[in-house]
Amino acid sequence: MIAMLNFAVLAIATMFAAAAAAALSWIFLRVTFVLMRPATARRVAPRTELARGTAQLARAFAGNR
Repeated sequence: MIAMLNFAVLAIATMFAAAAAAALSWIFLRVTFVLMRPATARRVAPRTELARGTAQLARAFAGNR
């Protein structure tokens, strides 16, 4: 009888430890994504001088045709 009780306590403790490990892993994953968000949120605006220059160049050549 005591052996069955010890086995039951061991099984319950193992399930509790597995649940705690899964919860901590999930929390750490969420914290990691929150900490990474500012690094990926800052986008460098593309330079538009080339696009404006290309449009001006196209207008200049289109007038001559």
